[in-house]
Amino acid sequence: MAVSRRQMMIAAGAAALLPGCKPAELNRPFYAADILPEGFPTVEAVKYMGTLMSERSGGRMSVKMFSGGQLGSERDSLEITSFGGLDINRIAIAPLNTFEPLTIIPALPFLFRSTQHMRSAMDGAPGQVILDALAPHGLVGLCFYDSGERSFYNTKRPIYTPADLKGLKIRVQNSDLYVSMVKGLDADATPMAFGEVYQALVQGVIDGAENNWPSYESTRHFEAAQYYSLTRHVMAPEILVMSLSRWEKLSAADKEIVKQSARDSVPMMRDLWDARTIDAQKKIKEAGVKVNEVEDQKAFSDLMKPVWERYLVSDSQKALVKSIQDMEL
Repeated sequence: MAVSRRQMMIAAGAAALLPGCKPAELNRPFYAADILPEGFPTVEAVKYMGTLMSERSGGRMSVKMFSGGQLGSERDSLEITSFGGLDINRIAIAPLNTFEPLTIIPALPFLFRSTQHMRSAMDGAPGQVILDALAPHGLVGLCFYDSGERSFYNTKRPIYTPADLKGLKIRVQNSDLYVSMVKGLDADATPMAFGEVYQALVQGVIDGAENNWPSYESTRHFEAAQYYSLTRHVMAPEILVMSLSRWEKLSAADKEIVKQSARDSVPMMRDLWDARTIDAQKKIKEAGVKVNEVEDQKAFSDLMKPVWERYLVSDSQKALVKSIQDMEL
C-alpha cells in the first residue's frame, strides 16, 4: 500500500495525539483506533482485549483506545496502521477491498444463509484465509467482529420484490461492489458519506439507503424513512487488524497472547451487538416504522449472479466462496 505525502501528514498528526509515541518504544500501550463512539460494541471489545492482554502478560501489555474517529477516517487510520503509525485498528471490510481481493468475499450479496453461517465461516478456516491474506499489505488480521444484517429502508414503499426497488435512489457506501449490487437490482446507486444520509433523506436527495438495525435506529434514519424491508442482502463482518511492523517486534509468546486475546474478545462483542440489535428493533417498532419480511430472497439473489461474476475473478476467490457455501451448520 503506497504512502502518500497526505498520509504521512495524517500519521504525524496521529502521532502528536499519541502520548510518548516512539516507533522503537515497545513498553508503551498498544494504540488502537475506531471511528465508532465510546460504548459501541467494537470499541468495548477492543478495550476488553486490552484487559485480557494485561492479565495474561502480567501487566506488561495493554491497549489504549482512541474511539470516535479521533485519529481520522477508516481509510486514513488503515493506511497509518499499514506502515506502523498505529498498532491496532477496527475497520469495516470495504476499505480493504481495493487492495486485497479476498476481502471482497464476505461482502458479496446473499453469500451467507444466516448470521450463524457468517460467524462460523469467519471464525473458521475461510476466515483465516482472509486474515492471512493481509500480511503482504503490512497488516496482521486478528479476528472478525459482527456488523449485522443489512437491509433496505426508504421513504416511498415497502420492498417485497426486486421490482419494488426500481428507480429508487439508494445511498450506498463508497464501494464499487455496493454500487454494482444496487444497480443490479435496478435501483439508482448513490454513493454518499454516512453522515450526510439523514439530511439527504429529509430533502429527497435520496429515497433510501441500506444498513443494519442499530445503525438505522441510532442515526434516527427511521424518522425520515419509515419503510424497513428485511432483505438481509449483506452480512459483511468487520475486521480487527494490527500493524505488521509492531507485530514483528513481539516475542512468540506475546504474539500468542495478542492473538488469543483478540479471539476471546469476539464473543463479548457479539453479545453486546445482539443486545443492541434487540433494543434497536424494539425502538423502531415502537416508533411505528413499517417493517416487512421478504419471503422470496431468491428473486433478489438471482439478480446478483452478474455481480458475483464481475468480482470473482481468481481461482482463490472462487475456492473460498465454495468453501463457505459448502459449510454445514
